[in-house]
Amino acid sequence: MSSPQFIPLTSYQEYPVEEMQQRAAAFREEMQRRRTARYFSDRSVPREIIEDCLLTAGSAPSGANMQPWHFAVVSDSMVKKQIRDAAEKEEQAFYHGRAPQEWLDALAPLGTDEHKPYLETAPYLIAIFGQSYGILADGRRVKNYYVNESVGIATGMLITAIHHAGLVSLTHTPSPMGFLSQLLHRPENERAYLILVVGYPAADAVVPDIGKKSLEEIATFV
Repeated sequence: MSSPQFIPLTSYQEYPVEEMQQRAAAFREEMQRRRTARYFSDRSVPREIIEDCLLTAGSAPSGANMQPWHFAVVSDSMVKKQIRDAAEKEEQAFYHGRAPQEWLDALAPLGTDEHKPYLETAPYLIAIFGQSYGILADGRRVKNYYVNESVGIATGMLITAIHHAGLVSLTHTPSPMGFLSQLLHRPENERAYLILVVGYPAADAVVPDIGKKSLEEIATFV
């Protein structure tokens, strides 16, 4: 076992308390403008923007720093159509058979159904995969730890970066998602986590009239 190596923490930047309060409030206001979109424009988005957002996601903390994620970025129209066809097949089975009524009732205020045209319309689909193990240069396997937690944190940071850049996104989780591994030729150590749809909102985009819980409902201080 190798000994840990440490370097000085030089990236941290402290701010005066008043500036911290201003920064926290400004970022809260920006993120509270974020809405999940289901109506996308087909306007192109420079790839460099997506790359920067992915590098932000890649800076997320992870179990033992294993970074057990892979982001498969899809812009090819043919592949997007294949993903839509496969996803809608699973969604048809979900909405008209697999889903319990309680789940359908919970989804009702969102107005969702088995039709997913945004999977073709949006300029980018980012299929996010979690890696159960890594593969060393010599072919040996190394187990990854806290994969779901790590990928979830990275996904949240990606959604935040996309909003901060001026785009909108949608988390889409057809179940099962095995077709993504096949269509995108991912290795057996990866399992699809979700599809993130990314782009500009359509000019006539609408969102559900819903809100978020208050601070008192989501947090306690002891």
